[in-house]
Amino acid sequence: MSTHTQDVAQHIAPYLQELVDIRQDIHRHPELGLKEVRTSQLVADKLREWGIETDVGMAGTGVVGIIRGNRPGQRTIGLRADMDALPIIEETGVPYASETPGIMHACGHDGHTTMLLGAARYLAETRDFAGTVILIFQPGEEGCGGARKMVEDGLFEKYPCDAIYGMHNRPGMPLGQIGCRPGPIMAAGSWWQVKFKGTGGHGGGWAYKATDVTVAGGNFLAMVHSIISRNIPSSDTAVVSVGHVSSGVVTSPNVMPAEFLIAGIVRTFDSDINETMKRRITEIANGCAAMQGCEAEVTYWHKTYGVTNEAEQTKVATAAAQAVVGIENVMTDIPQTTGGEDFSEMMRVVPGTFSWIGNGTAPDGSVHIVHTPKYNFNDEAIPFGIRFWAEIVHTEMGMPA
Repeated sequence: MSTHTQDVAQHIAPYLQELVDIRQDIHRHPELGLKEVRTSQLVADKLREWGIETDVGMAGTGVVGIIRGNRPGQRTIGLRADMDALPIIEETGVPYASETPGIMHACGHDGHTTMLLGAARYLAETRDFAGTVILIFQPGEEGCGGARKMVEDGLFEKYPCDAIYGMHNRPGMPLGQIGCRPGPIMAAGSWWQVKFKGTGGHGGGWAYKATDVTVAGGNFLAMVHSIISRNIPSSDTAVVSVGHVSSGVVTSPNVMPAEFLIAGIVRTFDSDINETMKRRITEIANGCAAMQGCEAEVTYWHKTYGVTNEAEQTKVATAAAQAVVGIENVMTDIPQTTGGEDFSEMMRVVPGTFSWIGNGTAPDGSVHIVHTPKYNFNDEAIPFGIRFWAEIVHTEMGMPA
């Protein structure tokens, strides 16, 4: 741990419990993407309480904080955290579990928001850097296009940045570890939807007169996952997953439905592979429909670009991480992941890098991955995240320009 990060640790120690309380309060009151009204208000209130210039309203519920250093310097960097939750029923059993039915913080955005708030307070109280730090609290990361909306609302026209940094917790990665690597680190994402349309029918006496969308849908479900092994070389990286299936009415099993809806995602690092996925999903859907005398409506749309870390900002993040947790605890070759992040929308405008921070394990030693009912952000990661943010600022702007 460097002398600077030791100073940061000592400075934030008196209010760490307050930050834990904030994180658990946000966890208790989760809000879906672009609807983070309470969370946005909490963030803005805290920034203003700490004397930070605050701008609200970008992308509806976005919040921007502006902190100017006491040293002369023109460089400006952005630090970004996401705020939204997910439509998942929580099963953590923690005392501060979600009080909003069917919604929970299953990805750790409550922790990301809290870590950036902690860094904001430290930076505002010390201001020992040269230049300006832009704190970006982004809504709607979970498939809602929040990053793109903030960019379209003029985020970087109003607050031009020379570099931008993002961070995400990683379940199972030990506490006190940080990972970053140059180049592609997260995949591009596409969403798709297939709607099979038939006649419907009576499932008892006259099933033979119906065009059965359930058989078409079932065949499609069995075949769509074969694209990876039969149309995409095993040496290439791609993922196709089904996330939604709906058809019929459960209380009327004698009614054969007229529609069968399937929706899912694709993740790739290569645009040609993505085009292959799009083509084969369409061909398989049409083929399955034709076998049953049905029709298939296929919709396929791009959602997020891949996250590609710039070399210069990755060097800064790596140096900062090494100062915080030691060289032995920094993974400079952390594997790529086919997870997606709309932070890539901001990185298309401003050069930046995206890092991982260890979230450890559950108290019983188990690992609950993100987007699952038992996942929970680890409050012990909060001080590591704050110190990492502070060290990035120190590395970028610790000396006068």
